[in-house]
Amino acid sequence: MEIKMVGVAGCGLMGHGIAQVSAEAGYEVVVTELTQEKLDRGIGKIEKQLDRAVEKGKLERADADAIRARVKPTLHPHEFAECDLVIEAITEDLDMKLDLWKQVDEIVKADAFFATNTSSLPVIDQAAATGRPERFLGLHFFNPVQRMPLLEVIQSVTTSPEAMELGMAYGARLGKTTVETKDKAGFIVNRLLVPYLLDGIRGLEEGIGSIEEIDNAMKAGAGHPMGPLTLSDFVGLDTLASIANVMFDEFRERRFAAPPTLRKMVAAGFYGVKSGRGFYDYSGEKPVPVNPGL
Repeated sequence: MEIKMVGVAGCGLMGHGIAQVSAEAGYEVVVTELTQEKLDRGIGKIEKQLDRAVEKGKLERADADAIRARVKPTLHPHEFAECDLVIEAITEDLDMKLDLWKQVDEIVKADAFFATNTSSLPVIDQAAATGRPERFLGLHFFNPVQRMPLLEVIQSVTTSPEAMELGMAYGARLGKTTVETKDKAGFIVNRLLVPYLLDGIRGLEEGIGSIEEIDNAMKAGAGHPMGPLTLSDFVGLDTLASIANVMFDEFRERRFAAPPTLRKMVAAGFYGVKSGRGFYDYSGEKPVPVNPGL
């Protein structure tokens, strides 16, 4: 099946990026949100990204306008009716995702495919809530979608070979590096990355170094582009805690457990870059490390 129209449920942190890269690849895109305010905010981010690309000479104005014209924002999920692929990119909450799929399953044409952008939740739990589990897969993008090259294409126990082929072809058209993986908690990247990030936080708790020392050590000593505490802020401390909880429930190993400092920062609303404060304060021109009160 050839994909011509892509639906994206959610125009937030991940959704607006998925909508943008899909439109850049030539797909017609329908993107929904729960409120007009959230929808306008997400579309504004797409327009800002396109304007910046024009200013830097990476896009012609006419091409940027054409990309924007291929994105149709709406508050009405029934606009997904003729989509060939619908991608869920809403809050990492299973009950909310299940409610969405039950609604969308009744709207979208029967031969369309569904995909979840979940970073931690089992794909099968969502697939089983639809009437097309064989046409359901995981498409795990990374933030920011416009810049991060990887796409994990996830096969649940019900995902058909046809659905996997479609996911791989979609990712290739987006210009992503696509890797196939199974429906195991954390998939590939988070299975390896999350324990590392949590160990960075535990190292801070145990006094092996300051925020900057830990980050600088991993950049200079391991060649990482950013240290674990900076990366945690970019991932979102609430998102990191959510993934850690899912993985700990699955494996019951300490390395997947959220450290006390992470839990306390999330409770305080310190989510990292998106809230303006995490292990660093992002209110000024440059991030400044903030003592989390250990």
